[in-house]
Amino acid sequence: MKDVAARAGVGLKTVSRVVNGEPGVTPDTERRVQEAIDSLGFRRNDSARVLRKGRTASVGLVLEDLADPFYGPLSRAVEEVARAHGALLINGSSAEDPDREQELALALCARRVDGLIVIPAGSDHRYLEPEMRAGVATVFVDRPAGGIDADAVLSDSFGGSRAGVAHLIAHGHRRIGFIGDRPRIHTATERLRGYRAAMEEAGLEIDASWVALGPTDPERVQEAVAAMLSGPEPVTALFAGNNRVTVTAVRALAGREHPVALVGFDDIELADLLGITVIAQDAAALGRTAAERLFRRLEGVDEAPARVVLGTTLIPRGSGEIAPPA
Repeated sequence: MKDVAARAGVGLKTVSRVVNGEPGVTPDTERRVQEAIDSLGFRRNDSARVLRKGRTASVGLVLEDLADPFYGPLSRAVEEVARAHGALLINGSSAEDPDREQELALALCARRVDGLIVIPAGSDHRYLEPEMRAGVATVFVDRPAGGIDADAVLSDSFGGSRAGVAHLIAHGHRRIGFIGDRPRIHTATERLRGYRAAMEEAGLEIDASWVALGPTDPERVQEAVAAMLSGPEPVTALFAGNNRVTVTAVRALAGREHPVALVGFDDIELADLLGITVIAQDAAALGRTAAERLFRRLEGVDEAPARVVLGTTLIPRGSGEIAPPA
């Protein structure tokens, strides 16, 4: 600071004000100080700043799978909000493993992030209670926390699924299959609940063979599709519980002599060109809303934890409007 002050021809207090973004410095003086800093090649020591202020200006994001296209716009939205608040985003993937989620979240806390945004892989988040009591603001997104009261920002999985299945029913389908994710996952159970509600509201019985929950790997989904389309009374339509299931279902249905109607939860790349009807979530809005709520907490807003539910949109493109065989 002494070197910068001497080069810029100002006092130490002025250098401190410029570095910390404090008021009381004219634009010309700020420019001279910044030029002195740049010419001397100095960089702010964030470790020292943490010791002084007790804040790291960083937040952590625990995703389910960094490779999943759904999380790209969500992560980008969180990053943009963090950047607007002068904070760095650090993210990692739990790979749908509850133990890895806990390990990653606690590792971020150990590195003293100011806050966490978590897409849960597990159903018990009491391990975060000590961190939250210590001041780590925490918001859950896409799925709620388990075992603790915390802010959550979710899509309307139940309502979106019910609307998608009702859409198939409106186009004449009575035998509709549901292929979803693992039953321990909140979104999977909510979407199944929406499917059941739509069928019940239409007065339609559900055969047990029409519902398949489990891992979303292609082999399992292809087997489920094949099973539902076999037998004397196969389903005439499918509702896919997430984007990974939809992609595999599109492949499994390609080239069939008799087309099968399909609605997928969550949009997928090229769905508009392929004519895939979807229930679209706004992943960017999920990320942005969660991040804004996190920074409200960091700015000292004290309010009871809330659950924010964002709506979904039915986008008809052709696959969901195919009529059942005569």
